[in-house]
Amino acid sequence: MFDVLSDINLFAVLIAVVVSGALGGLYYAVIIAKPYLVALGIEDGAPLERAPVDSFGPIVCTLVATITSAVLIEALDITKAADGFVFGLIVGVGYLASMTFQIAINPLFPRPLYYGLLNAPFFIVTSVVSSLIYVAIS
Repeated sequence: MFDVLSDINLFAVLIAVVVSGALGGLYYAVIIAKPYLVALGIEDGAPLERAPVDSFGPIVCTLVATITSAVLIEALDITKAADGFVFGLIVGVGYLASMTFQIAINPLFPRPLYYGLLNAPFFIVTSVVSSLIYVAIS
């Protein structure tokens, strides 16, 4: 099963990561910018101090998740867009969205359900989009 590692289309992975990053910028900086701060308990509008990990961490995590999905897509021999869509939904809902809620169920998150409801759609959409991109290019 894991002999598929050499079959991974790195160009498709790169395109999926770039598209996911662009969607993330749009989603978090424009669409849910204020509600996201509320979900984190930052309602006074004070600017946050940013560290390099704030910018590069999500890219690295998206790269790892996309490579993982690519391995599974190759191992499962997914070649049709419809199957790629279903795969993306399964991973998006089953792993990414559920982990978003699990991470938020933490005493440091003042509104865990709200946080999960804001974040889960992004992870589901990017999982589907990344899977479709990978299947289309590979």
